[in-house]
Amino acid sequence: MLDDHYDFIKFTTSDEIMRILSYSSNGQQGLAVEANGRWLDVGAADPWLPTDVAGLVALPNWRRKMEQAVQGAPERDLSNVMLLPPVRTGQKILCVGLNYLDHVAESPYKQPTYPTFFLRAASSLIAHEQPLIKPRASEDFDYEGELVAVIGKTARHVKPEHALDHVAGYTIFNEGSVRDYQFKAPQWTMGKNFDGTGACGPWFVSADELPQGAKGLQLVTRVNGAVEQRASTDDMLFDVATLVSLASEVMTLLPGDMLVTGTPAGVGFGKKPPVYLKAGDVCEVEIEGIGLLRNKVEEEAA
Repeated sequence: MLDDHYDFIKFTTSDEIMRILSYSSNGQQGLAVEANGRWLDVGAADPWLPTDVAGLVALPNWRRKMEQAVQGAPERDLSNVMLLPPVRTGQKILCVGLNYLDHVAESPYKQPTYPTFFLRAASSLIAHEQPLIKPRASEDFDYEGELVAVIGKTARHVKPEHALDHVAGYTIFNEGSVRDYQFKAPQWTMGKNFDGTGACGPWFVSADELPQGAKGLQLVTRVNGAVEQRASTDDMLFDVATLVSLASEVMTLLPGDMLVTGTPAGVGFGKKPPVYLKAGDVCEVEIEGIGLLRNKVEEEAA
């Protein structure tokens, strides 16, 4: 079920596609698009469309295909569907650590001169309103509210001034981190990839609906209603264009790849003493112009 309550998000209505979500209902997956304040089931209008945004943006002229599908799409009631992560079938989830100066200050690390890239597995992803799973193996389960850039056009050796041409749009991430496992070794992989610890959603917003490079957007993370993180995306050490350009020097970025751009200060690990998520907590990440991602924490089943 979807809750459209926001503290500061203000959406306008127009004839343009604003938000795209992926859902499951009665064993069937599909895409819904918001148009003029209504959610339209474009998969019902065009069964050949992919059922997630990664597949969608890989199509030639994907926006035109969506606009055509919207014309004959029936309205979709979201009250009885389960949302899925909007981007699921991309090849890579490339995350960035230490990308806000205030977060560097609360960490044991020095300010980086090059982005701290690491990979996350799709098996760790959950959707809006699905439970974040606190692992049995640890009591050090932490939240990280982050902006996600979704690649829409293949990028290799892209200059920063052209990098945003390769970004299709944006979504939200709660990059749940298991801190004791993260710091067991110099590489962070294990602490960042427990099953069910990475929330993504609730939907995808196309890049043209936001400021260029998603700059100047307010990001807020709340735990049980209390604000724990508040920052502007202007505070990133390496902005979206820079991250896309630098990543493309090393690897080919493909449509549907996600670039998770880092978290600001206020994580549980940075508090003295640290305060971590526990079963029953509700964690929300809200980004201006995009939406609100909400998840309740559950203990991993025995």
